[in-house]
Amino acid sequence: MSVPTVCVKRAFKYRFYPTDAQAAELSRTFGCVRKVYNMALAARTEAWARQERVNYNQTSALLTGWKKTEQLAFLNDVSSVPLQQCLRHLQTAFTNFFAQRAKYPRFKSRKKSRKSAEYTTSGFRFREGKLTLAKMTEPLDIVWSRPLPEGAKPSTVTVSQDAAGRWYVSLLVEDPSVTALPALDQAVGVDVGLDHLLTLSTGEKITNPRHERRDRARLAKAQRELSRKAAGSNNRAKARQKVARVHARIACRRRDHLHKLTTRLVRDNQTLVIEDLTVRTMVRNRNLARAISDAAWAEFRSLLEYKAAWYGREVIAVDRFFPSSRLCSACGTLARSMPLHVRTWTCDSCGTTHDRDVNAAKNLLAAGLAVTVCGAGVRPQRKTPGGQSATKQKFSQREP
Repeated sequence: MSVPTVCVKRAFKYRFYPTDAQAAELSRTFGCVRKVYNMALAARTEAWARQERVNYNQTSALLTGWKKTEQLAFLNDVSSVPLQQCLRHLQTAFTNFFAQRAKYPRFKSRKKSRKSAEYTTSGFRFREGKLTLAKMTEPLDIVWSRPLPEGAKPSTVTVSQDAAGRWYVSLLVEDPSVTALPALDQAVGVDVGLDHLLTLSTGEKITNPRHERRDRARLAKAQRELSRKAAGSNNRAKARQKVARVHARIACRRRDHLHKLTTRLVRDNQTLVIEDLTVRTMVRNRNLARAISDAAWAEFRSLLEYKAAWYGREVIAVDRFFPSSRLCSACGTLARSMPLHVRTWTCDSCGTTHDRDVNAAKNLLAAGLAVTVCGAGVRPQRKTPGGQSATKQKFSQREP
């Protein structure tokens, strides 16, 4: 029996080292992209105040007019492709806003916003493993840390520079080699935490590496040095980049650990049940915000979901209000309260002693399989006629 193959689009990200001329050209492009985005956003905002709608085609016409003015003639010095792409990104931002999937678009900041430019096929040349961008005569010096799929041709190329000063290029290609894994009978519930990053319904506990805590002293020292530098000085810029390098080191180790972890979970299990947590709300707790951010629960879920979609697995998110910690996985009795400091507890009805996290993972697994049977979706239905998801309705009746 042949295993089905799914052709997916994948972004392969590589680090590169530009020449001085290439770095200057890309820096100009980043600035022009930010300028055009902000002007287009201002034009659409003013039109909206007049109860008028402005779409992508109209902003593209505005860009043509801006290039003809004396004040904005410098926009002609860079490739027009990234400028058009930023207008498309703005159109997508407004589409998400009107669909209530995102907030109103914000202006890009010179200091805080991500420096990036996107090129489509008309803005670059990719031949014999060498990538040359528009307005450049030499190819980029890319470190090919892993090969592209055989015969792959990039559809878009995104060039970016992070806060630590590192240059990256991301190539979006179609990868026909992504193959669905053989089906398994294994299902697992996953409970996230702080003492242990993950607790599985099998009883396995995965230690929280606490990447930020390991480098906290180094980060604090770099931040103290930054605070002593005069604003606007070259020394302050160097100190700021040193702080950014520490943050980048933490983020890279965290991402690497999550990639290895999610890949193992997807390979070993057919169905994975997680809890639908609102991390954005939880980090408002000033006592736990730092630890929750370091655990990166939202990134873990994002990686798990797209890898499951690639390899033919299923991810089920159980309603966040489901009492997984207070529910006895043996007899179904619901405890009245369960403070966070209680790590083990004994059921009053059946006398079973539970590890709090393992018990929660078992309950999540049972609830997720029940949601699958009753036909609920992968994501909890928050706007059902009754105001509750299928999981919430099922278990809220058992509460006293």
